[in-house]
Amino acid sequence: MARGAVLRSDPAPGSAPTRAARPADRPRQPRRQGARSRQVPALVWALGPVLVLGAVFLYPLALVVQQSFSPDSGGTSLQPYADVFGSAAFRDALGTTVWLAVGATVGCLVLGFVLALVIAFVPFPGGKAVAKFIDVFLSFPSFLITLALLFVYGTVGMANGVWTDVTGAHSGPFQFLTTPWGVLLAEITYFTPFVMRPLLAAFSQLDTAQLEVASSLGARPARIVRQVILPEALPALAAGGALVLVMCLNEFGIVLFTGAKGVTTLPMLVYSKAILESDYPAACVVAVVNIVISVGLYGLYRVVSRRVGA
Repeated sequence: MARGAVLRSDPAPGSAPTRAARPADRPRQPRRQGARSRQVPALVWALGPVLVLGAVFLYPLALVVQQSFSPDSGGTSLQPYADVFGSAAFRDALGTTVWLAVGATVGCLVLGFVLALVIAFVPFPGGKAVAKFIDVFLSFPSFLITLALLFVYGTVGMANGVWTDVTGAHSGPFQFLTTPWGVLLAEITYFTPFVMRPLLAAFSQLDTAQLEVASSLGARPARIVRQVILPEALPALAAGGALVLVMCLNEFGIVLFTGAKGVTTLPMLVYSKAILESDYPAACVVAVVNIVISVGLYGLYRVVSRRVGA
């Protein structure tokens, strides 16, 4: 045999050539038994978050509901609800909470819509910085804004100080911050960015060609806003307004830090009953009512948002 020749087996004459075995022709390995059994069910993954949610939120909430049916005399009855619903303090607090929340929501919607229009469609230096500051403003605690208003419009604030220095008067004219109107101003100041944020997001997706076409056809700015911009902004307005309404119903820090003693909302009534009077069943009843109102408004918001496409 010659050196360097390659040994191979040729097929016999007249026989069919044999095909080399390829990886695809190799017999498949059977799947290992038990591979599916080692997969973790989805229920196991959900068990941890559910346990944490139950321990941190649901269990304390259940205790509050249970305490609302437990009068100080013992047993279980509806007497705490009858006592609370029959009291003038609860009715006044409920009315104050509702009108403050509705008034603040309307103010935030109007002011937030106007400011968002200016930031989105009126070019001015620093517009992008203002839009970014709104995101930072959302992280501020509510009592910080209230303290800022106290420094400016409080009884011994800057505005009253300037007035007394100029006129020589004993006190300044700005005494509204400890009234319901002061609470309303503080809530509008704090919650307006919560309306502006979804509006700015909606305006950023608005096709500017529609505005240019409407302007070229002779439409005035007010008509463009009413017929072109406002319909596109309705879902964002509904989302922001519903969020502000729920948050105003549960706001505690603004009312407390303004020092408005004549303003009692449902959260303030809970604080008064639990801390000042040690009437825990009554405090839990007011808390349950506040929760029911908030959850009901949230459910209504979900229904409306689905219909308007938010």
